[in-house]
Amino acid sequence: MVIDQRNAGASVTNTTSAVYCVDRWAIGGDQSSKFTAQQNAGSVTPPPGFSNYLGITSSSAYTAGASELFRLFHTIEGYNIADLAWGTSSAKPITISFWARSSLTGNFGICLQNASNNRAYAASYNIPVANTWTYCSITIPGETTGTWGSNNSLGIAINFDLGSGANDLIAPGSWQAANANGATGCVPLVGTSGATLYLTGIQLEVGSVASAFDYRHYGTELQLCQRYYEVSVNANGGNIFADTYSN
Repeated sequence: MVIDQRNAGASVTNTTSAVYCVDRWAIGGDQSSKFTAQQNAGSVTPPPGFSNYLGITSSSAYTAGASELFRLFHTIEGYNIADLAWGTSSAKPITISFWARSSLTGNFGICLQNASNNRAYAASYNIPVANTWTYCSITIPGETTGTWGSNNSLGIAINFDLGSGANDLIAPGSWQAANANGATGCVPLVGTSGATLYLTGIQLEVGSVASAFDYRHYGTELQLCQRYYEVSVNANGGNIFADTYSN
């Protein structure tokens, strides 16, 4: 959550299209203006070892319709997940680990899906104490079916559900033939006005055990982000913004 080329730490509000917040992360919803996203929103102290986080804040108390979704999401390029061999009998498991903090308590939903939106795995993570950083780790079995990108197309989409409707939720704990955004029975953040969800240190890796966070030099991280977004200056001195890969 260190790089924020587009917004420089300013708050952004969800629309019905994807809105980029910190680099490589975007928010979206089927109704506009239901929540905001901002680097270091609320100015709380991040967990030890981290200097930045992404904060989501609900703008009202809203109950999603059955087919409405609200999410924070990240898409992994196919080149970066080709070694997982998903869609084959050699599929490898992965582990997602991160730090989470919310003004609400209970189970929150997360869901992985492919580019075709026909294979999905939902899981939940628990925040037992309000306004306290909690370390979360979720192991997901390798997916042996479905089509998974292995080039510069979308490989895996990671969705943090913020209160989607019933049609976008599935039972957690197994791969399913579904287009899903989250897990059933989880806390809907957009359902409580002013509710917050803060996240940092998100890491996805091969295997069934979460390892220590892989810190990278700032220059390396910035260069990796510039693969997907860059700002150049035209001959008249104006900025040209280019998203080189849609996340």
